[in-house]
Amino acid sequence: MVPYNPASVLLYLAKEKTYRPLWSTHILDEVERNLVAKIGQSPEKAARRVRAMRDAFPDAEVAGYDTLIEAMECDKKDRHVLAAAVRANAEVVVTANLKDFPSAALEPYDLKAVGPDDFLLDQFDLYPEKTLGCLRRIVEVRRKPPETLDYFLGCLEEPLPGFVAGVRRLL
Repeated sequence: MVPYNPASVLLYLAKEKTYRPLWSTHILDEVERNLVAKIGQSPEKAARRVRAMRDAFPDAEVAGYDTLIEAMECDKKDRHVLAAAVRANAEVVVTANLKDFPSAALEPYDLKAVGPDDFLLDQFDLYPEKTLGCLRRIVEVRRKPPETLDYFLGCLEEPLPGFVAGVRRLL
């Protein structure tokens, strides 16, 4: 699972069409469960976030991957993720759990696994103005409590050190 704040940056960038997000019902169910169990969100707020993701990206949900799950050679609990990526002809799996997606499991499908920090650094290199705009919009909508861009970048520093360093260099 990608942590909450980095996931927000990813979603805002996807809304800017810098990349196309892909997920499955299984993945979104996990997101919703983890928002409650690991982040401490209320079930209602977690359901609202997942519903907003579905509404914002109606073509992101991958179907028809179930028959591929057992053939996947990655960590057993993540086979559904790889199967959905294969079915969707994805190029990259963005994951904070790189160890669960060894190269040997990805190479037959011409896939790569990258961490959120590297993926967002690539996005920032390709789309610096759009990325900065997304960061500013995230901060603008956070009113309880209000946040500054500097504060938000501080929250991102641990999970996204390279990305934050790159953004700070440009600011």
